[in-house]
Amino acid sequence: MIPPATEQRLSHARKAISRAVAAKQLTAPTETNLVRWLEQPQYARYQQRLLEMVEAEEFEELDLLFWEVIPFGTGGRRGHLGELGSATVNTRTIAESAHGLAIYCLKHRTGTTEARPRAVVARDTRHRSEEFARLTATTLAAHGFEVFFFSEPRSTPELSYAVRQLDCLTGVMISASHNPPGDNGFKAYWSTGGQVLAPHDRGIIDEVYAAGEIPEADFDECLADGRIQLTDAQIDQTYVDAVCEQSLTDDRDLPGIFSPLHGVGASNVYRALQQLGFTGISLFGPHEPLDPDFSGVPDQLPNPERSEVFAPLIEQARTGDAALLLASDPDADRIAAMVRTPADEFVPLTGNQAGALIADHILRCRQKAGTLSKQHFVCRSIVTTPLVTAIAKHYGARAIDDLLVGFKYIAETMDDLGPEKFVFGVEESLGYLSGSYARDKDAAIGGLYLAELAALLRVEGKTLLDRLDELYLRHGFFIEGQLSKVCHGPRGAEQIRGLMELFRLAPPEQLGPVRLCQVRDYGKGQLRTLPGNATAGKLAGPEGSLMFLDSVPPDKADEAPVAFSIAVRPSGTEPKIKFYMFARGAVAGEAELGKAKAALRKQYAAVGGALSVWVDESVAEL
Repeated sequence: MIPPATEQRLSHARKAISRAVAAKQLTAPTETNLVRWLEQPQYARYQQRLLEMVEAEEFEELDLLFWEVIPFGTGGRRGHLGELGSATVNTRTIAESAHGLAIYCLKHRTGTTEARPRAVVARDTRHRSEEFARLTATTLAAHGFEVFFFSEPRSTPELSYAVRQLDCLTGVMISASHNPPGDNGFKAYWSTGGQVLAPHDRGIIDEVYAAGEIPEADFDECLADGRIQLTDAQIDQTYVDAVCEQSLTDDRDLPGIFSPLHGVGASNVYRALQQLGFTGISLFGPHEPLDPDFSGVPDQLPNPERSEVFAPLIEQARTGDAALLLASDPDADRIAAMVRTPADEFVPLTGNQAGALIADHILRCRQKAGTLSKQHFVCRSIVTTPLVTAIAKHYGARAIDDLLVGFKYIAETMDDLGPEKFVFGVEESLGYLSGSYARDKDAAIGGLYLAELAALLRVEGKTLLDRLDELYLRHGFFIEGQLSKVCHGPRGAEQIRGLMELFRLAPPEQLGPVRLCQVRDYGKGQLRTLPGNATAGKLAGPEGSLMFLDSVPPDKADEAPVAFSIAVRPSGTEPKIKFYMFARGAVAGEAELGKAKAALRKQYAAVGGALSVWVDESVAEL
């Protein structure tokens, strides 16, 4: 029974919220989510604070806290840390996530042979990760799960491995990957070891939204009675062994430096490298501490896609002979590399370049060993370099190259086509996997192959950059890059939707010196011609919020002197819209490679500049 005084305050609050929506001080989704938290009994502990905020007209803050129910994106649920609100990561939203996952998994139980459902929970080094991991474990235990729990921070790929190794129904990784220090998240895994796919993601969110009272359990009591079991010692070594089993060569003479960027990479990347004998690669001491603020990383942004993260490593490398620098993100599923040239310059490899090098290394070694057939396949996301496809075809392997963004689609393809025929999976965002031990990208396997190839080339007096040039001479010169527009909060979400619709209805027909001839709209399943944006037919391929603008149809790109494509998609993990740029130029021969590079880079820069102007002008009008 709600006291009359509280009911009166609630009535006033509802009216104030409605007025704020009418005055555009709050968005409509905020009204729905906020009123729900004010009225429903499971949120009673937050009621007093929310009433105070409404009465104080703290509408800007309330809009940020309630403008959405955090969805399952390409990397699970991820967002800013907070104490309350449906749009932040807090104890309630984490408990709801674990509760919804448990309910859904029990309703759709498949893949495990155990009578009692099993789950495994891991975490990285972020703020409140241990708290959230314990809460997840106890919530699952309260639902009757036998829960395996990593007592120390571990990597996301080890969690993926553990799901399969321990015959679990589900797994959870508490992490926000490479996001800023103020974020955290909840990655949900299916019994396959891969991240949750549709329709399961929507089904879990439905159960999350329907959550009322959530069963609870005490962590220490669960440990004592066996409902929760610590699993570090049981899994750590077998996981690293599984990574090391993917080694393809014996060359190990390579001086280098590895940084975990204050994350867990020492537990998988560095441990595997040391176990394999890469004793010349040292651990970068200043980045070794498990620091949730990423204090030693420039700008405290631990994304290895940013070449700035290598600045401290370069400073140390100049005092020695390090030939290769490596850095993994906080949950150690992504890895980046920087190559030292004979001129003592340090050149970063993009995820596309590293992916092409690894693909060529694996296929070359397997062809030499006689372990490659026409049934073996390589997977790449649709926004990853087409150079990977060209390399696969060169060695006679299949290329599955139309997968949506998210490594879960590569994992799904592995299982659909047969993991025994899977050779390599790659995403341009520094995600790599080989072997069948896991179903998610792994910085350890990426670091292993980059170090292995660098050591092999070092014997020949070459670097990874020299091998890249060899690939360009064979397949043409490829440039790829990315632009993005950050759009925060509820207003940002509207801008992102508006930009996507603008690209759909009135796309640019020319960017700098490049004329565009068609649009591939995977959201509508349409192919449209430019100029005019007229529908030209149905589009084969996946269905998702993604569009490509092409200067040459993809099946004609290899025949053209120059071909450009620009992909547009909203991020599934961050408040931004992303633009992926692809360019390929023909190369007449080794003597012409330098000229071909310079000419294409000039065009590429002009297209990127024109795209940035078009986007900024469009956002200003939305």
